[in-house]
Amino acid sequence: MRYQGKITDWKDDLGYGFVAPNGSGVPNANGQRAFVHIKHFSKASSRPMNGDLITYELGTDQNKRPFAKNIAFVNRRTAQNKPNKNSGLGVKFSLIFFALLALSVLIGRAQLAVLMIYLAISTITFINYALDKSAAKNNRQRTPESQLHLLSLIGGWPGAALAQSILRHKSVKKEFQAMFCITVIVNCATLVWLVYSQIGARFISTVVSG
Repeated sequence: MRYQGKITDWKDDLGYGFVAPNGSGVPNANGQRAFVHIKHFSKASSRPMNGDLITYELGTDQNKRPFAKNIAFVNRRTAQNKPNKNSGLGVKFSLIFFALLALSVLIGRAQLAVLMIYLAISTITFINYALDKSAAKNNRQRTPESQLHLLSLIGGWPGAALAQSILRHKSVKKEFQAMFCITVIVNCATLVWLVYSQIGARFISTVVSG
């Protein structure tokens, strides 16, 4: 028999959480929550989030604790097929950023090394997102979100924005997106200071020249 419930306390990095049953007729006593693991989703094409409605069957582990199995999302397909407007804006902003940075290099305002560093770190960041996406699908150890944010903070945010759009990874989770926006703002503000202030320009020249 299948039951319906809501995902709670989901820990995405670890791939598990709980389901709080909806309505009556659920056999676990007093509406007790059941354990949920990513491997028990019928179609793990996307990661669960807190508040997701699911249907599931109940099982018990060796310690007689309830867990959900043969899990499926309720009305999740429509939400997944919606285009992510924020991701599209992120890609456009990244392209504009690189265009402006390249222009700054051409007019002698910024050094070519700065552009190359951004390209290199963005590539590394994109690869990290791709590896984390693969790990999520195959139930392997995940890349910590703190590592993804650090890469964005030091200049890899254009690659992160591209990965979020192309791979559709980390583009929905609100907490992650809020922190990602902060890393973009801090990085861009720092770059403007380095390029347009005399102290920053001297600092870049010192670093580049060795």
